[in-house]
Amino acid sequence: MRRLTFIAGLAVGYVLGTKAGRERYEQLKKSATRISQNPAVRNAAETAALSGREYAGKAYHSVSEKVPESVADRVRSLRSRNHNGEDDWGTTNT
Repeated sequence: MRRLTFIAGLAVGYVLGTKAGRERYEQLKKSATRISQNPAVRNAAETAALSGREYAGKAYHSVSEKVPESVADRVRSLRSRNHNGEDDWGTTNT
């Protein structure tokens, strides 16, 4: 039953998407670009990233006190392996 519902939803999405066409896609793309370039949105994203790093640092310190040293050494070696500040997905911590 779940598979049938998923396939039906996929079919409806495809039909609606093709009816909207390339013009609507370009409109949505332009809107998304404009929103992402908005200074308020960029500031909010930067604030969220900084907060996330802060909480991750706090979590790291509280967890590292409870983790065996061998695991902590492995994590440190993996962190030092990263090149140019990039993570495994190619994004940077800026």
